[in-house]
Amino acid sequence: MGEARTEMEPVVSIANLSHFFGDGVGRKQILHDLCLDISGGEIVLLTGPSGSGKSTLLTLVGALRTVQEGTVRVFGNELREASVPLRRSVRRRIGYIFQEHNLLPFLSARRNVEIALQVEDAPPPSEVERQARAVLAAVGLAAEADRLPATLSGGEKQRVAIARALVHRPQLVLADEPTASLDRENGHQCVEFMCRLARDQGCPVFLVTHDSRIYDTADRILRIDDGRVLPM
Repeated sequence: MGEARTEMEPVVSIANLSHFFGDGVGRKQILHDLCLDISGGEIVLLTGPSGSGKSTLLTLVGALRTVQEGTVRVFGNELREASVPLRRSVRRRIGYIFQEHNLLPFLSARRNVEIALQVEDAPPPSEVERQARAVLAAVGLAAEADRLPATLSGGEKQRVAIARALVHRPQLVLADEPTASLDRENGHQCVEFMCRLARDQGCPVFLVTHDSRIYDTADRILRIDDGRVLPM
């Protein structure tokens, strides 16, 4: 059972976080004594060169990778040495959006979104469909709900992925290079949809990007270089 989060506690709180890859003489430090807080409703963009630790940090916050040194608290739960059930519980409260949309090609846009609602204590099928259609409408895809991914544009596929990540009303959204394969218009539109829906649901967005075209969507822009985070 996770710890209760106090009203003013950040959704994400990181202190003295260091991370390493490899062992022995080949061991390489990726993150260096990193500290960062993200509050409810914030849109935080993280930029920096390739190999600087951006995606590593995102996977640590998302309980997808083991915390080695320092502390990572998400929803008030300490992830360092956390049990498997606790990490699983944290992941269920997060919406993940990645560069590749990872849609199932044999399912319609609606069915791809509905998958995120098919968990324990899922609502009845009619309600699952209603929620999926509602969130697709919110990202401008009401008319495309029953189309297969192969018939959608790159921007439309990414909007389906955003809808899938947000349909279960997560308490934190993590996005890793979500606009990398999109043109300027589609990229900016997708991030605007993501941020608007996340704000409507009261959850923060932590977004890793190289794309300076979407900087205007952020409350804060941070830069990571050589494993250290600094404000832009």
